[in-house]
Amino acid sequence: MKLVIGGCAQGKRRYVLRKYQLKDETVWDGVIPDDKWNGTGTVVIDHLHLWVRSRLSEGGCPEEEIEAFLARCEDCIIICDEIGNGIVPMEAFEREYRERTGRILVRLAKRAKEVERVLCGIGQRIK
Repeated sequence: MKLVIGGCAQGKRRYVLRKYQLKDETVWDGVIPDDKWNGTGTVVIDHLHLWVRSRLSEGGCPEEEIEAFLARCEDCIIICDEIGNGIVPMEAFEREYRERTGRILVRLAKRAKEVERVLCGIGQRIK
């Protein structure tokens, strides 16, 4: 598994598709393939942070769900916006979403073979 992070609209998806010579059809945008999915090849999960928000608002447990996904699909690239910078949100849900997304990214970074940060379309390997 590889993890790619960076700010909003910094060219993360385009960077990943170009670097790994993948097609846009390999990208799951804001969703994770369910357990019925049995595809082959590299899977790209874009906008992981939006998936986390969705699962939290539906009462899911994104930490357990992402671990279950990785258990059946290790050949993936996960792309996520950095959302932990700036002013701490006033709304409790927004704070929880931000905190849990950050903790998920810490766990993913520990597990990942590579971690890259993309800024202005340029990747910088940090692990």
